[in-house]
Amino acid sequence: MAMTEKQPYHKGDLPVLLLQAAEQELAENGLERFSLRAAAKRANVSHAAPAHHFKDMTGLLSALAADGYRRLITAQEKRQAQAGSGKVEQFVALGLGYIDFAEAHPALFQLMFASEKPNRHHPGFAKTSLAAFAKLQDAVFALYPDEADADRRTTLLMTSWSVVHGLAELIISGRAEGPLQLSSRTPDERDAMIRAILLRVHEVKS
Repeated sequence: MAMTEKQPYHKGDLPVLLLQAAEQELAENGLERFSLRAAAKRANVSHAAPAHHFKDMTGLLSALAADGYRRLITAQEKRQAQAGSGKVEQFVALGLGYIDFAEAHPALFQLMFASEKPNRHHPGFAKTSLAAFAKLQDAVFALYPDEADADRRTTLLMTSWSVVHGLAELIISGRAEGPLQLSSRTPDERDAMIRAILLRVHEVKS
């Protein structure tokens, strides 16, 4: 919802306010219509404020995507904290958190993974996206502690990522609803369905 009254904030809070406004603008109007001016208007600050803090639209979107990766990790860690400590349970929890985030923030998810607008060499983007990838790598490799073949480990890692990311994309686009009927399932049934898909890749027992 657009801000229509002047919002009190401390100077140090302005970048956070702008990121929140940018995400709202992205979610409601899409990337094609996104602009610094629109984000500033939504935040109820001067049109020059985003450029002062983020230089240009690329800088703002890169910072927003970096924040998205931090929140993706938080969503995954929340699921992991609720799951058992076993390596299979932790791997599944990581995937469930990935899909939770995609469903909750579809426009941001697309910005992070499918858009060329962010600068992937932006320090924040690079750091947080690599941290998210490292979590997946650690979880997959933990399933195969005795696998010494580097190419085999990489194949397993990329297969896992392809499946969870592809499933997230299919869910948020609505294309998975027909075959999976997730909206008519209980949360436990939904999780069980996703779990079965994730584990099928690794031929591990649930």
